[in-house]
Amino acid sequence: MSGHTNDQSLYRERDIVPVQRALISVSDKTGLLELAGALAAAGVEMVSTGSTAATIRAAGHDVTDVSSVTGFPESLDGRVKTLHPGVHAGILADLRLESHEAQLNDLGIAAFQLVVVNLYPFVETVESGASPAEVIEQIDIGGPALVRASAKNHANVAIVVDPDNYDEIVAAVAGGGTTLRLRQKLASLAFEHTAGYDLSVSAWFTENVYDQWQDDIEALGDEILEQFDAVIATNFESEASFPDTLAIQATRRAVLRYGENSHQAAALYVGDGGQGIAQAVQRHGKEMSYNNYVDADAAVRAAFDFTEPAVAIIKHANPCGIAIAGPKAPDAIASAHHRAHDCDPVSAFGGVIAANRVVTLGMAETVSQIFTEVLVAPGFEPAAFELLSAKKNIRLLELPADYHRSSLELRQISGGLLVQETDTFEDFDSSGWTLAAGEEADAATRADLEFAWKACRSVKSNAILLARGGASVGVGMGQVNRVDSCHLAVLRAGGRAAGSVAASDAFFPFADGLQVLLEAGVTAVVQPGGSVRDEEVIAAAVAAGVTMYFTGERHFFH
Repeated sequence: MSGHTNDQSLYRERDIVPVQRALISVSDKTGLLELAGALAAAGVEMVSTGSTAATIRAAGHDVTDVSSVTGFPESLDGRVKTLHPGVHAGILADLRLESHEAQLNDLGIAAFQLVVVNLYPFVETVESGASPAEVIEQIDIGGPALVRASAKNHANVAIVVDPDNYDEIVAAVAGGGTTLRLRQKLASLAFEHTAGYDLSVSAWFTENVYDQWQDDIEALGDEILEQFDAVIATNFESEASFPDTLAIQATRRAVLRYGENSHQAAALYVGDGGQGIAQAVQRHGKEMSYNNYVDADAAVRAAFDFTEPAVAIIKHANPCGIAIAGPKAPDAIASAHHRAHDCDPVSAFGGVIAANRVVTLGMAETVSQIFTEVLVAPGFEPAAFELLSAKKNIRLLELPADYHRSSLELRQISGGLLVQETDTFEDFDSSGWTLAAGEEADAATRADLEFAWKACRSVKSNAILLARGGASVGVGMGQVNRVDSCHLAVLRAGGRAAGSVAASDAFFPFADGLQVLLEAGVTAVVQPGGSVRDEEVIAAAVAAGVTMYFTGERHFFH
């Protein structure tokens, strides 16, 4: 419990605070010399640490080393510099109170009116691939203490953590001092800064603790390591991999025109270390909307499920066409797009397209003839970009070179978040499928079943996808029962349903849905199995002479 008085009658009003003394300790030296020059010109006494002091002094400005204030040298390889009453009392003294002013005078400590601090580059060090020991050294201790102390005492002290705010401080100093409104704004930014920093540190510890346990135990021998892995598999991965406190940090990149609807405000936030659609570079077109980002993410998710050249066309977060390149296509990605578009040309109008390969001129020539909201890919051939950028409205996005999805997915619900492992097809292998009905599929049919199974994962449940020759020909999605999805997939496929294969994201609870596909001429089916009526479903497939595989796992996508 703080001993600070809460008797408001003892406080003296204080709006404008002239800046006479500043503490400066920055890792990021951007704009430092311009700031120091302005403060020196205004007669502000500058106190600084280590390399910051050396930089200011080398520019010809007077600066006092913090060790002169503390009477103690910087020590322990710089771990201890500013953690001293001579510094923190000068920051935390509430000079609206006569008693605090008197105590500073008795202690011989001068107050600071300005503190300029930014923290050690922890996130940058992690992203560089540095060793754990190097990362640990970039956990700032003194910096956050200075920032939080200054922000707490914003009634008397202006705290600056971002070089982008230097101009405001320079203007305020030249104008006679900082205003309370400015100090409040800077304090808010400062607490946001330290909160984000701590979240980054927490996230790093959470991600690395399992690996550290593995390293520590390897010395105990293979047998003990196997026992350790067994325990981890049943306990750590199910519980400890979901920390008690979830650290999420994101930086606002853009305020969007509106959200899902025009009356909803919206913004894009970018997660630290992310390499997804949020980090894509927009190379052409009007600004992205909320719905554009949702659909582009769904399109990329679908296209990148495949190792072969693949294209997905998305409308309202659902595929209206997915295809891989034809086996003899001279222009693989153009072929994949043509085949994906043929699935449902009507729905493809105004759609969002993702390609998992660089867009060629051949693909661009086809896309340029179709109204398309967004085209996202790892890159564009120069001629393809020139052709597409001649169209004013199409948005062209280039994915990060290291595009990948996070290992965890988050979804907001009222009052909280749901977190789950990301559903992926890494190390995909269909050899574990069980033949439930009919004869083993030939190589071509098996390849189509594998394609359909992968493509089906990107369709909203209840999902039914018909495919032939490595391309979707009919998609039934988002229906409240599987029978309706089967009817929809057959309706969209038309005559192409005959001779196609089908994938279902979850089991058929009755034979009625499968019967719709069989009557349309589907020749092979892949589904998870596991229904209490599997025998009824199998019997229908056997009666029709159709091959059916059970995968043993489902791929719901809500």
